[in-house]
Amino acid sequence: ATAGPRSFSAAEVRARCAQGACLVSCRGRLYDLSGFVRLHPGGEQLLRRRAGTDVSAALDGPPHRHSANARRWLEQYYVGEIEPGDEQVPPRGRAGTGLGTGYRGTRGAYTVSVRCLRTVDVEKDLVDWQKPLLWQVGYLGEKYDEWVHQPVDRPIRLFHSDFLEFLSKTAWYVVFMVWTPVVLYLSWVSYTSLAQGNTRLFSSFTTEYSIPVHKYYFPFIFLLGMILWSLLEYLIHRFVFHMKPPASNYYLITLHFLLHGQHHKSPFDSSRLVFPPVPASLVIGFFYGVLRLLLPEVLGLSVFVGGLCGYVIYDMMHYYLHYGSPKKGTYLYGLKAYHVKHHFEHQKSGFGISTRFWDYPFRTLIPEETFKKED
Repeated sequence: ATAGPRSFSAAEVRARCAQGACLVSCRGRLYDLSGFVRLHPGGEQLLRRRAGTDVSAALDGPPHRHSANARRWLEQYYVGEIEPGDEQVPPRGRAGTGLGTGYRGTRGAYTVSVRCLRTVDVEKDLVDWQKPLLWQVGYLGEKYDEWVHQPVDRPIRLFHSDFLEFLSKTAWYVVFMVWTPVVLYLSWVSYTSLAQGNTRLFSSFTTEYSIPVHKYYFPFIFLLGMILWSLLEYLIHRFVFHMKPPASNYYLITLHFLLHGQHHKSPFDSSRLVFPPVPASLVIGFFYGVLRLLLPEVLGLSVFVGGLCGYVIYDMMHYYLHYGSPKKGTYLYGLKAYHVKHHFEHQKSGFGISTRFWDYPFRTLIPEETFKKED
């Protein structure tokens, strides 16, 4: 016979908290969020609380509203049940011996007022997680869009080949180490080339009215490249990464999962949060070629290097929004909460990552009221 869920007493919960665990109770069910709490907006704030703080203070007010995906996400960390009689201990106040009082660690147990849903069993999912997923998802058909937007917390393997799998993953610092020297070198080449005074705008159409481009213009051209990248980032994220592939097209579903669906299925897979250098070099090379066709060589290179810098900032920002712990009230804290909302509740809006600017004119901003706490 299969053993039932383990039962935990209030004393055991407090003992685990004293050892540094972060435990959440929900209607008698206990969840261990020790490995995830730092990734949640506000989670780091909880960890900074001093020992002896009651639950209401540890939560910094009433719990905020969670989406259905967030509630499903919680079920992945289920560890057992609270022993009968202990689960009804009031979570607020310093008097008594509630689950949220009397712990001695910087993490603690607290109660979440969300509706507990059935456990998400990835072993009985629509795909076989023991095999590479890339060649499986195309068969999901009309079920794919709903499945890919129900996130799980586990690593994804895409390919059978170890070599291809290696090329599809990378650590965040590799992007910085590979592309930052390229940005610096191409910036120097662009500036020194402009300093020669041979670059003129519209020279291919007319020599009499062509406009000289001086070296002093380089910072502005560089900035223009960064702005153009931010717009391109938004457009790609919205119209390519978030396209809804036809349910009958196996190959478009597979392509969508390869480009971005994998990230929405497993948003905290740290090896898949930035663009690996090998495939990135192909895309970057394509955009460089386009600029070479549209602009004079040095001018196109100056715009390109600004865009490349914008890309590096974007990838670093994206990683930080998933794994960083910005201070509450800062711009990055709000951006992290905004991006988490995009993953868990508003996948069809909130496409800005390094900035929310383009969500305003394109009317894809996540409504502010979704960030308000419930009364």
